[in-house]
Amino acid sequence: MKRWGIGLLILLAIFAIAYGAAVIRRGFSAADQPSGLERIMARAVRKIGIPSRARNEKNPLPAAPEVLAEAKERFSDRCANCHGSNGNGDSNIGQNLYPKAPDLRLPATQHLTDGEIHYIIKNGVRLTGMPAWGNPHIAQDDTDAWKLVLFVRSIASLTPQEQSQQAAVSKSAHYVGSAACQKCHEQIYEHWKRTPMANVVRDPREHPEAIIPNLATNNVSKKFTKEDVSFVYGSVWKQRYFTKIGDDYFPEPAQWDVTNHAWKPYFVAKGSDWWEPFYPPDNMKRPTGPTCDGCHSVDYNIQTKKVAEWNVGCEKCHGPGSEHLEHPTRGNILNPSRMDYVAANDSCVQCHSQGRPLTNPLEGNYYDWPVGYHVGQNLRDYWQLEDHKLGEQSFTHFPDGTAHKNRMQGNDFVQSVMYRRGVTCFDCHDVHGTDNYAQLRKPVDKLCLDCHEPGSRNGPRTATLEEHTHHKEGSTGSQCVACHMPKIEVTIPGVFVSAHTFEFITPAMTDKYKIPNPCTSCHTDKSTAWATEALRQWPERSPWRIN
Repeated sequence: MKRWGIGLLILLAIFAIAYGAAVIRRGFSAADQPSGLERIMARAVRKIGIPSRARNEKNPLPAAPEVLAEAKERFSDRCANCHGSNGNGDSNIGQNLYPKAPDLRLPATQHLTDGEIHYIIKNGVRLTGMPAWGNPHIAQDDTDAWKLVLFVRSIASLTPQEQSQQAAVSKSAHYVGSAACQKCHEQIYEHWKRTPMANVVRDPREHPEAIIPNLATNNVSKKFTKEDVSFVYGSVWKQRYFTKIGDDYFPEPAQWDVTNHAWKPYFVAKGSDWWEPFYPPDNMKRPTGPTCDGCHSVDYNIQTKKVAEWNVGCEKCHGPGSEHLEHPTRGNILNPSRMDYVAANDSCVQCHSQGRPLTNPLEGNYYDWPVGYHVGQNLRDYWQLEDHKLGEQSFTHFPDGTAHKNRMQGNDFVQSVMYRRGVTCFDCHDVHGTDNYAQLRKPVDKLCLDCHEPGSRNGPRTATLEEHTHHKEGSTGSQCVACHMPKIEVTIPGVFVSAHTFEFITPAMTDKYKIPNPCTSCHTDKSTAWATEALRQWPERSPWRIN
């Protein structure tokens, strides 16, 4: 062997010994970060190990909305425990593997071919935590594996060029209306237009079916007729009616309780909202522009009192679409699913929260929505959530900080452990529309069990769900939401919507703070003492979390 060859071998041997000694000195903990050299070598070996035939395979599936929806379900079922629900790898398991579960959104994964990603999914990667998802986990025709490839492609992070393009487009683009989106996104559009979001505001002249009750049966206020109604708000829990005077809309004094099929008065009473003292005690002197319209429209202009579109249209969440309409790219439209969890959730929190603008009044009016904010901006620069002092009950909060008023899902959610772990509103809800209650992505218990199956790190820490709930499987009491999302927040007197802190409110808290708890709210014939004693008999529940 030539001298230079011998020298190279000696150098490699010295390097290997030094590297081995360093590894031994620091230990073999899976919590450590792999060195740069290890990452380079591992990726090189992985790439070499993929046959060229597999590397060059093309994905036979189209990136159609229904296929991507199924792909997301497969990813949630099989991959999210390690890779996180959005593929960022930031999960308890993923960050304690060696090497760490990669962020699938980044170029290191996205630069792989479809065939390479497919091969890794099907065959796994040796000496890592990546298992082989081949048979029996994946169908014989590889459909599931290719669906997962589609999902991985769909979550790719924006490139620096695309980010710059978005910033520029947000200043130059204009609103075009949701109907303009239909041509390219027909299936999504058809689902969306049937949702409450798309139908929260309706003109009864265009939609005569919008008015649910017979207005002549109104027995709680002065009468008004269909001719008096310019807009109808709502159809799920309540329906309100607005008349137009000049450029403004004003609420009629009665509302329809959809649940109980009954008329109820409508008037924001003294002490029941922060803005109430600033407006006369007369519905006809309380225009909806400052109090309602900014959330029930796209781009409400406080000077002209005009909107780009009534209802929660596509551009409410995706920004002005004129540039995207002309030349569709990822860089000229906004997508909350590609934002960090704070900005992503803020696209919903902007309207699903109680708060007030940082600047009040604006041009003489007190606004109950974040004037000036558009998706993609920092909501905190425009809006502050309603403050609360622990131990006190306010017009918005119970003493523990749980909301008791409607439109406070955001106030609840930002307190939750789920929010702090990076979960987003659309991990559970699909604003484009589904056939499930509240536009949930799945029936509620199936959705919860995606992350909280029995025995999982996220709990419950029992072998079966029935052991955790102490209620028969399939019963109302065995539903996750029965205890963790009790309906205690008022949307209309006597009608309640779910809390979103996901905390379990104990019967003891009812005694101490007068907060309704799920036990005696369901078992109405029982006392809080009975419920507390029942909890003490549940062996898997910590006694320190009962009082």
